[in-house]
Order: sequence, then C-alpha cells, then structure tokens
Amino acid sequence: MTQTPEIAAIVLAAGRASRFAGGAADRTKLTEIFEGKPLVRHVVEAALASGAAPVVVVTGHARGAVMSALTGLPIREAPNAAYASGIASSVIAGIAAAPAHCAGALVMLADMPRVPAALVQMMIETFAREPGVDAVVPVVEGRRGNPVLLSRTLFAQVAALEGDEGARKLLMREGLRVKEVVVAESGAALDIDTPEALAALRASQA
Repeated sequence: MTQTPEIAAIVLAAGRASRFAGGAADRTKLTEIFEGKPLVRHVVEAALASGAAPVVVVTGHARGAVMSALTGLPIREAPNAAYASGIASSVIAGIAAAPAHCAGALVMLADMPRVPAALVQMMIETFAREPGVDAVVPVVEGRRGNPVLLSRTLFAQVAALEGDEGARKLLMREGLRVKEVVVAESGAALDIDTPEALAALRASQA
C-alpha cells in the first residue's frame, strides 16, 4: 500500500485583486459571499477536508477582512508584507512556511471556490503514486489549471521567483518532471477575477 506523503496546502490570499475592486484598501473580493460563505473560506475548507496539513494562508491586502472570513478554522497565517510586488512574493512566503517534514506543497488560489476537496486529495494521492515527479497539475479541456502540487525538490526554485511569476509559470521550465492529470472538474480552471465573473457564477447556481 502506498503511503500518503505529508503535503502542506498554501492558500494565496494576499493580492490586491485590482481587476475586482480597484485595489481599494478596505475591500477584497475574497470576502464576497458565494453559496453562503466567503470565497476564501470555500478554498480553505476544501484544503482542510483534503487531508493536506498544515493549511497555510498567505495574507497581505485587506488582511483583517480575510482573517475574519476564516474565523474558527485551524489554519496557519503567513503574512506577506511584499504582496504588492506580485504573486511570486506570496508563493515564496507560503512555501517558506511549509514545515520541513512536508514532502511537498499544494499552491491554491483563494479566488477559486469551485475546487473541491476530492480534487485536492486526488492530486496528493497521484503524487504518492508517482515517485520522482517534481509536480502534479490538473488539466481541464487541454489546459493546465489549479491547484498545483510542488515537490520539495522545487522549493529552492520557488525562492528565486520574481514579480508575477507563479507556480504555473515555474512549471514551464525545461527539465521538470510534471505529472498532468486530466480532470472533469471545471472548477480547476475557474477563478473569480471580476464582479461579472462572480455574478455569472452565482447565476449558474441559481
């Protein structure tokens, strides 16, 4: 029987989300309500239910509002004072907070509320069955989606990311052993970047 490796979950919740709220200091899309709870809470609860541990939430913009939306959940916070410099700083902060015993880390976006715990769990199980891979990524309709599972073998390369280089961009580098898993979950390709996207998602569930 394949032993399940210990995998951390890193939820990126620090960005300004300027396309949604214009970067207003007191507003974040992550606290917008969908199906009775904030967007960010959907993502964190899926991470917790998947078996990933610990679940680390990277905060920055509107930090107080984000943390209030996660009240009562057993999470660790990784504050990112440099969040305005781009997503790379958040990935770096999150990976740095992953305990040394973790074999890897899932990088999850806090604006993707339709990623189910079952998908996250499947990625961890796939990683366990594929010794030697550097990463596991879901593929939806021929395109790579999120979340992305990074092996500890990539942590040093994460530390060298800059600006808006995220986990998916890292995996475009040559020579990496990336396991792609075709999934039917459209949520792996659905992020909420604009008020219109949120309205469309709400309408689809009506």
